Amino acid sequence: MWGLIVSLSVLCLVVVIFKTSSKRPPLPPGPKAKFWTGNAHQLPTTEPWLTYAVLSQMHGPVVYFRVHGRRMHVLNTLKVALDLLESRVSLYSDRPMAWMYKELVGRELAVFNISVKHPRFKIYRKLLQSGLNQRATRTYRAIQEEETRTLFLELARSPEQFVSHIRRNAGAVILKVAYGWTVAENDDDFVLLMEESIKVHAEIVKPGRWLVDTYPILRFVPKWFPFANFHRQAEIYRKEFSRIDAVPHAWAKEQIESGHYLDSFVSLNLRPDDGHIPDPEEENMFKWCSSALYAGGADTVVGVVTTFFLLSLHRQVQRRAQAEIDRVVGNMLPSIDDEPHLPYVSALLKEVLRWAPVPPLGLPHRVVEDDSYNGYWIPKGTTVYANIWSSSHSGLCLLRVPNRSEIHANTFSDLAAESAQVLTSLKCPLSWSFRTFLPHSTSRKLLTAPVGRLSLKSPSILPSQGSLDSENGADTLA
Repeated sequence: MWGLIVSLSVLCLVVVIFKTSSKRPPLPPGPKAKFWTGNAHQLPTTEPWLTYAVLSQMHGPVVYFRVHGRRMHVLNTLKVALDLLESRVSLYSDRPMAWMYKELVGRELAVFNISVKHPRFKIYRKLLQSGLNQRATRTYRAIQEEETRTLFLELARSPEQFVSHIRRNAGAVILKVAYGWTVAENDDDFVLLMEESIKVHAEIVKPGRWLVDTYPILRFVPKWFPFANFHRQAEIYRKEFSRIDAVPHAWAKEQIESGHYLDSFVSLNLRPDDGHIPDPEEENMFKWCSSALYAGGADTVVGVVTTFFLLSLHRQVQRRAQAEIDRVVGNMLPSIDDEPHLPYVSALLKEVLRWAPVPPLGLPHRVVEDDSYNGYWIPKGTTVYANIWSSSHSGLCLLRVPNRSEIHANTFSDLAAESAQVLTSLKCPLSWSFRTFLPHSTSRKLLTAPVGRLSLKSPSILPSQGSLDSENGADTLA
């Protein structure tokens, strides 16, 4: 009797599953997966955006992967990314649950990984946007002007060390804005600390890196158990991040309490104009936000290095931009305030970021409800990545040109000022609005001064092709 009941129950379940699956659209195409591990063996470990772009040529703009039991979609064109991540922002604005990173390493409250449903999400957004909006950015201009001047002098003295100088400059601006810390040398302790955090973060969040992300029950396995090395590694990462978050904040707080401090994001929040004394939870949020500033501004380093690289290859573009600067400011060095009068320079900066977008692969999104797109099923809980590199080379960003992998040197040389002005208003897929904590204008202004004052105004300090090859290698900027 019980056997018959069980058999009928199983049969009913099979019928329900069959009818449900037959009604819904198919999953997007993707590489052939293994039965148990899925596509885990096919996930690239280096420059994944290039591999995904190649796969999109075989399977279409949306490529499907299954890593063990987790579904993953990669969006490889600007149209698809905008259709899903902007037009359907309410469905794609959350972050996936990464058990290793969020729970075991203790980064659940990290600014760029917090769930939109968490109460802190809106508070973080308000704190960062109020502290880095266009009005607030004007208060930091003196810092940027000073550090850009320092970068100019350092490059003039030793242009062959341009990578170290640029790293120092980007770190100096962000650390002074965030904490009031003054960077005295290239190998500054705080700069090295923040760069280490970026490396550790990149290692932890690699797709398919940790089995515990796919099988969360493994997090309950004792630390001493065989094959539980992820527990020990998580403890190492947790201690490292704790030091990274605490040390700069503690220094800034100590300076504020002593009365010897510079205005910064931390000081303006710990000592607000209205005299409010933050409670421990508020201070904890300030600490998370200030540590996120370096991560959010680290793309400045890559952007400026890329600009140097491109301008060393396309001197005619540099000469055109320099002529515009000479016409606008004469013998003076351009400042941030001159940007509206430099349409060609602004357009060039846009093109640089299109050619080598930062980051090339967007942060992961999580689908909060079942969705469908172009006849394909996108299940609830799917992790979605935007391949920004592929999108920006698809011919839909800024300009359509025959060879999308090269900078549009000739195109820019033929542009009139009016056309360049139009280009500055067009959108490049650097991020998608709902999850953007740092204002786009802030990131662009961080790049404008170094590009205008250094790369374009002084050709003599540009690195030679040999030093570029030895410092970076061309492939690192692709």
